[in-house]
This record gives sequence, C-alpha cells and structure tokens, in this order.
Amino acid sequence: MIISIDSNSGFCFGVTRAIQAAESELQKGSLYCLGDIVHNGQEVARLEMKGLATIDYDDLRTLPSHSRVLLRAHGEPPSTYWIAQQRSIEIIDATCPVVKKLQDRIRACYEQHKNDESVPPQIVIYGKPGHAEVIGLQGQTNNTAIVIESVDQLDRLDFTRPIYLFSQTTKSVEGFHSLVEAIKSKISNLKYPIALEAHDTICRSVANRVKELQAFARANDIVLFVGGTKSSNAKVLFNHCKEANPNTFFISSPDEVENLKSKIINHKSTNPDTKVGICGATSTPLWLMEAVSERLSAS
Repeated sequence: MIISIDSNSGFCFGVTRAIQAAESELQKGSLYCLGDIVHNGQEVARLEMKGLATIDYDDLRTLPSHSRVLLRAHGEPPSTYWIAQQRSIEIIDATCPVVKKLQDRIRACYEQHKNDESVPPQIVIYGKPGHAEVIGLQGQTNNTAIVIESVDQLDRLDFTRPIYLFSQTTKSVEGFHSLVEAIKSKISNLKYPIALEAHDTICRSVANRVKELQAFARANDIVLFVGGTKSSNAKVLFNHCKEANPNTFFISSPDEVENLKSKIINHKSTNPDTKVGICGATSTPLWLMEAVSERLSAS
C-alpha cells in the first residue's frame, strides 16, 4: 500500500495566521476566542489544552474587564468591537486580510449608497446564511444586506432597485458566475432594467484547491478526506473529491480509519500497490492528516 498526503491541503493563509496569533498570545497569559478558532474539533481541542477558552457572544457580554479576546479569521461585525470597547476588553484581531478587505469594500458600498432615497441600495451577498464570515459581512451594512446561496433564491431580490453583489470568500467561483448570469438574464427581461454591479470577491487560494484536490483524488485508488463536521468548506471540497474519485471517504479523526479497514483490505487483495491518498479542507491541520497516515500505516 502506498500512502501519500496532499501537499496542497491544510490550513489556508488566514487560518494559519489566526492559529499562530493564538499560540503567540497564549504565551502572554489567559486568552479567549470568540467562536471556534477553526471548524475542526481536533485543532480546537489541541489549542484548548494549551489554555485557549472558546466563548460565545453571551459570554463576551459578561467577561471581566481587560480580558483578552481573539477574533478568528472569519471576521466580526462592528457590533462585536463595540461590545468589547464598552467592556474594556482587549481585542486580538486575527481577521483574515482577504476577509477584512471584503468587509471594507462592502462597508464603503453601503456608506456610498445608503442615502440614495430614490433608489435605496440593495447589497447582496452570495454566501451561506448564518456562517461566521457572512454575519461579519452583513454587519458592515447594518444587517441590511440580503444573503442568497443559490439561483433558486432570486425571488428574495427586488428587481426595481440596483443590485450590488459580493461573495463570501470561500464560495464556489462557478456558483457565483452562474448567479451573475441568472441575475443578468432576469434583468434583461425587465421593462425597466436596473443596474448590476457584481464583485467577484472569492479567495483564489481557496477556490484553486478544487482542481488540485480533484487531480490528487484521481491519482489515488482510495482517498481519505479529513475534515471537521462543522466545516462547510470541508463538505464542499469532499464532494468535489468524491466526484473525481467515488472511493473517497470523509473522516474527522484517525480513529475512524478502523471503520475503513475492510474496504482498504478488499482493494489491496486485488491490487497490492493500492494508492491511498490523504487530503483535507482549508480548516484541516497537517498534523491531523499525518496522524491519519500513521494510523493507516499501522493497520
């Protein structure tokens, strides 16, 4: 059996930066993180062992003054900073620079058009409702932005008003362009066409992983995709891997390798040189993929 780990898998730049910030700040004393620092239970548990305490918004409102709180890569709405300021809480801002730039663009668009009383702004975000990044983006518009996740939800838009379209950084490029084309098609059939400004704000370091992962999946007989059950990015990338190789299996920890033993053994019985590839999401740490590899080697 030949085992390999995908060199393109693992933390994206933004997550790596947030993890490094947490480890550095933990050396200075107690530290809280608003929400899971990454959508991977194994990595969250590792950092909690080092002293990082995960809190929610209710906890933020009751923390002692001068507590230190890290904001993860997903970013936060302005209300979070306001609460922290009111309670004299020190913020360690680990917002991904790509997300931060997107927040600034959306806020600038909102500020520019919010007083257009004759044609009030309609800022639309292509993203997953309730996702941490999307909550932060909506906050830049005083929560007036409309969030849609597919072409099927176009009925949520008002086609009598201009549309300013942005995207969550981790969404599909193909999905975004399909949405743009559907909006353009609908506008072209209007008696009084409206303006559309579409801004492709998808992070290419994440988007490019689809082709890389699919190539990796095709190069192996069996693929173990390692990801957190809370990660939407993991679910999307797993599905892309499975499209390329039906023998792709989703696992969250090395312990789950045991459940796949029979499938791997059956494949090895007909092909002693079975290639098993291990890959993961942008929220999957390298050390976890290495642990899966070690468990597989010991099987």
